Amino acid sequence: MKKKKNSEVKQIDDHVVDNKDRVMTTNDGVPVFDNNNTLKVGNRGPSLQQDHIFFDKLMHFDRERIPERVVHARGSGAHGTFEATADISSITSANFLKKGTVTPVFVRFSTVAGFKGSTDLARDVRGFSVKFYTQEGNYDLVGNNIPVFFIQDAMNFPDVVHAVKPEPNNEMPQAASAHDTFWDFISLMPEAAHMSIWVMSDRAIPRSLRMMEGFGVHTFKFINEAGKTTFVKFHWKPRLGKHAVAWNEAQKISGFDADFHRRDLWDAIENGDFPQWDLGVQLIPEEDEMKFSFDILDPTKIIPEELVPVQIIGTMTLNRNPENFFAETEQAAFDPGRLVPGIDFSDDPLLQGRIFSYMDTQNYRLGGPNFHELPINRPINGKHNNQKDGFARMDILKGNTSYFPNSQGGGCPYHAMLKGEVGYETGKQEVQGNKVRERSDSFADHFTQARLYFNSLSPEEQDHVINAFSFELSKVKNEDIRKRELAILNQVDKHLASSVGDNLGLTPAKSLDPLTLQFARQNHPNYPIQPKKPEVERSEALSMKVKPGEGTIVSRKVAFLVDNGVSKASVDKMKKALEKEGAMPVLISSKVGKLTFKEGGEAEIQHTYLTDASVAFDAFYTPEGDSVAKLAKNPDYLQFINEGFRHCKALAFAKGAEELAAKSFIEKDAGVIFESAGDLTADFIEQMKQHRIWEREMDRKVPS
Repeated sequence: MKKKKNSEVKQIDDHVVDNKDRVMTTNDGVPVFDNNNTLKVGNRGPSLQQDHIFFDKLMHFDRERIPERVVHARGSGAHGTFEATADISSITSANFLKKGTVTPVFVRFSTVAGFKGSTDLARDVRGFSVKFYTQEGNYDLVGNNIPVFFIQDAMNFPDVVHAVKPEPNNEMPQAASAHDTFWDFISLMPEAAHMSIWVMSDRAIPRSLRMMEGFGVHTFKFINEAGKTTFVKFHWKPRLGKHAVAWNEAQKISGFDADFHRRDLWDAIENGDFPQWDLGVQLIPEEDEMKFSFDILDPTKIIPEELVPVQIIGTMTLNRNPENFFAETEQAAFDPGRLVPGIDFSDDPLLQGRIFSYMDTQNYRLGGPNFHELPINRPINGKHNNQKDGFARMDILKGNTSYFPNSQGGGCPYHAMLKGEVGYETGKQEVQGNKVRERSDSFADHFTQARLYFNSLSPEEQDHVINAFSFELSKVKNEDIRKRELAILNQVDKHLASSVGDNLGLTPAKSLDPLTLQFARQNHPNYPIQPKKPEVERSEALSMKVKPGEGTIVSRKVAFLVDNGVSKASVDKMKKALEKEGAMPVLISSKVGKLTFKEGGEAEIQHTYLTDASVAFDAFYTPEGDSVAKLAKNPDYLQFINEGFRHCKALAFAKGAEELAAKSFIEKDAGVIFESAGDLTADFIEQMKQHRIWEREMDRKVPS
């Protein structure tokens, strides 16, 4: 007998919508002809404000979460300064970039996919957004730790985010891309091939926010006082180098300390280890816009540093933590449309859409149009205009005029042109073309730069990419999706595709899936289009492998694994050497409280084998002494060194403690340093400077 539905269930059923076999429409029921491209002037021109279909889609997207950000919800922030160190006045009139100028900044780092309470160590893109409080107003450089993006046109931005978010029927998985909806989308969008390899690389699981590169992603423009335009790409280069954790380690850190990156940044600043990045630019003369084999307006492309070197123009130092997380970090509003004189937009169609979306998001998320009056968002040079009223208005506008032009208020505030003063001016650009929803064929090469990136990685990094794709796609339940993605990978690199395929029990198809081709041809009817010959096939700057002589151990945490009876001399000798290099020794014992030394005397212990985990430390040292016999029977100690070895970290053993390595599964290699074999402190420091002994993973691989 069929159960009768109650009125509440019927009410819900009446609103169930099934999209199967239905044409896509706007929210007003109007059929959408093209859901991939914004309306532009020509297929490489600027986007048009009259694109009501795009605005309708983005305005809905920007209002989908209350009150946290739809993306980049999980964030950490810090204050600091930026000092311009190079003279580029012939390239840009931006005041804060004049040599010697020091500008206050606020930086917010973030993950993209997870909710506000998710883990720091998810495999994900990291936001890297900088607000410059310049004397000409606020400038926001809103970027990521990866220099490219999944999509080429802002029309698809809500789609890629919807795909990577938890699936709407069950709200799972959280802060993870390893599920069907994400890879369904990616496998139908060959333009995402380049970005997907970056996200499957070590770049997506950084050791620290302080050890990430940052990128403006898009091509922007510099404009000098004469009005001449130069295209520019922005790069943040971390002084501590760029480093990652192992995937197994990232998963364990998420369970042990979901605030790992947030805590690391906060502690470093509190300890006076102020993080620093050099700001670099790649400059492309306006007349060279079409010079390369790729399109510089395509956000899925980089400009290899071999073609256009990065010039360092300044240094950013973060030196102050927020006083209140909500008032500062959470309420900080970033918008790529916040420009200052001397900087302008390019016609990158993803950037063009972000100009609207970010401003609209902040208006909605922070309760109205006056979010710029919050202290964290206020310009230091003040603001003066005729806008008043609205939610949360704090400024009290004097007088009886709120319009321009006026005579009642003496014509004030006046616009800069009236008195010949500097004001923001958009660079002059000739624009011609039909109003179209199309994509330039110069955007149609989806695999050359994906291949460039994969080829530029070290063998160990390539292996990590293969393992990451294997992990992610093994979580995908639909085999058709796996096959589609393998076919895309096969266009990038056959070794990559076959290795992932072997792990999935599938043979990659030689050609793209018909469904992938169908969607690609909606943007490029003649797809695939023969790509131009690339200028370079490898780029050294893309690998995270530490180059000889470039490593540092500044602020690295080194676990000293001890127990009662440890030799103070053995502890002090290593401690002195590490602190000289800027590292942070941390004593870990079997219990908190007093630790007694073999020679007499005590030390206060705050960290134990039960309260701390190996994943929180960068390297391990076991001193000698009577403590060795105790550690040999301590399974928690053995777990520390075993996990450290598994995660490719350096382990040092004093001469009297070397026997402990034999009680574990540790095998002697370059990263396992015995005092009896040479200069213990020097060898340990040198191995730590390499960050990890990634070759150890390759040695452990079982031959196929």
